[in-house]
Amino acid sequence: MIKLPSFFLLAGLATLAPFLVHAQPAEKVHHVGILSGASDVPQFFDAFRQRLRELGHLEGKNIFFEHRYAAGDLNRLPDFAAQLIDEKVDLIVAVTTPAVVTAKKATTAIPIVMHNIPDPVGVGLVDSLASPGGNVTGTSSLGLDLSGKRLELLKETVPKLARVAVLWNAADRGMVMMSERIQAAAPPLGMSIKALAVRDAQDINAVLGETAKNRPDALYMIADRLTALHLNQVLDLAVKLRLPSVFEDGVFVNAGGLMAYGADRAEMNRRTAGYVDKILRGTPPRNLPVEQPMKFELAINLKTAKQISLTIPQNVLARADRVVK
Repeated sequence: MIKLPSFFLLAGLATLAPFLVHAQPAEKVHHVGILSGASDVPQFFDAFRQRLRELGHLEGKNIFFEHRYAAGDLNRLPDFAAQLIDEKVDLIVAVTTPAVVTAKKATTAIPIVMHNIPDPVGVGLVDSLASPGGNVTGTSSLGLDLSGKRLELLKETVPKLARVAVLWNAADRGMVMMSERIQAAAPPLGMSIKALAVRDAQDINAVLGETAKNRPDALYMIADRLTALHLNQVLDLAVKLRLPSVFEDGVFVNAGGLMAYGADRAEMNRRTAGYVDKILRGTPPRNLPVEQPMKFELAINLKTAKQISLTIPQNVLARADRVVK
């Protein structure tokens, strides 16, 4: 065996030194599942993805997404959740209450980030907002707490308003809880609630037909994957009957609803992305308190107000963050 002089070995190490110094471990590539009971949600996903880019997660390079959308058929959610688990995703982002419930039932090992859920404690998704426990955390929309505020806005807009029809999906536990909160908030405002509980498209056709025959003073739609799919029918009826309509999100005002009051959508999208970033960097979900919105938006559609021959009081209009003309 030939033994090389030590200076040869030292020369070789010197040649390799720059490569040894600059060599870095391979960058971790993450796979994230997106599970939703609704259809594709570009308004959420585009802003969510943009925030992740700002945080260094580049799609197609160090992060990949697996999308599963039930498009209103909640029976598909368990299979979709199982598919994401089989794909060995690092994390599941669940949009809509049924999606989070399904994901939590499917796995206790994979972290789950919920997006904008009305009452995660009441539904049993987390132990508390401050200490979620388990593998679920994320953002809450304060949907229950804002229910009464929307009724107040309706009353300020139409002082003589007395009967409000509330359209909601009785198959979604989160929506049931919101309906209960609305009904509790109505009597102190001198209002009564006509609950339009639906479970499928046939129900929606039936309750909207009934509403046309027994005209209320206003319409309040609790948005979820089912009611949102029939938004055009709801808006057409509101205009036909000249009903003030109120929603939780400004996107429905853009579509023709009269007014909406709720959490700032852009802010919540970005904050959900922040949870994904922290968990992918190693923070357990149980150590991340559930965040509630800090910014809210009142949106009013003046074009719709004109269609239903309604003048928005100046004191309400002055508080609007956004006006559609």
